[in-house]
Amino acid sequence: MKQKDILKLTAATFAIIGAGTILFNSAAEVTLAANNGKVEKVPTSYQVADSLETTLPKVTEDGRDKESGGVKVNYMLSMDSLNTGTPTDTDLTMEEAAEAGRQYLGNIFGLDLEGAYVYMSYNPGTETFPRAFWSGDVLFQKEQKPESTRWTYMIDAVTGELFNIGYGRQLDVNVPLGYDKALEKDYSVYAELAQKKAEEYKLIDSPIDRVEYNCQGYAGNDPTIAVDVIGKNGEIVNMDFSRYDQTFLGLITDTSRRVTESAFDSAVGEVEVESVEAEKVGENTVTWTTSIVK
Repeated sequence: MKQKDILKLTAATFAIIGAGTILFNSAAEVTLAANNGKVEKVPTSYQVADSLETTLPKVTEDGRDKESGGVKVNYMLSMDSLNTGTPTDTDLTMEEAAEAGRQYLGNIFGLDLEGAYVYMSYNPGTETFPRAFWSGDVLFQKEQKPESTRWTYMIDAVTGELFNIGYGRQLDVNVPLGYDKALEKDYSVYAELAQKKAEEYKLIDSPIDRVEYNCQGYAGNDPTIAVDVIGKNGEIVNMDFSRYDQTFLGLITDTSRRVTESAFDSAVGEVEVESVEAEKVGENTVTWTTSIVK
């Protein structure tokens, strides 16, 4: 499949999932796995990107770091009540996975987890993402509510490599959520933000070649736009921003994209997305028409 087709397919896939927005909520994968009785394992080889590696800590079951003199980790950690998976001997422990997630949140969002509540879930893989993963839901309140401000992440259950990471919030103002057609032609503000973020945090292991428009949508009452940051080595990191105030909302890594596309290709064969069109049908609703040619 050509890179241009892959980008179109990625945009179409994200458009179909969640009415055109990229949702950084790994609980959706957990729910999907719970509803599907069987998971088809699709072989996918990849290397862990140096820019998205984290040094995996050695921690005790009560959250103490073995290598730093027993310093207590300053967040409340527990298994999510909806979790149904059980990690194997080769997987990271819940404590190790949570600490890896804490480091990613600190590096990418500058987030300090002092006093946070971290809820973890383990999944051996799903039909759409056939890789074992740990996911974290991070809040600064004990109760998990849909409207709560939260940070989420999803990492490889064995290596700790980052698959996606995100930030979700409820705006205290009402803003238009409809599709902004003008952004298709001029998304330079978001391209600059994405390139700066990718360079600052070394999200791609090569010089950046270009930034391309992906899609638009909304998360809750926050209108969003997604762009693809493309490296000269072919890596693609998908980044999400708020169309309301240009806040960075998260990213999907190149590894995650390749795993998903490999699973998709194995399931339905190679396809070419001919076109993706959006139409506003209500104040808060956008419908998408996707033309696919096999």
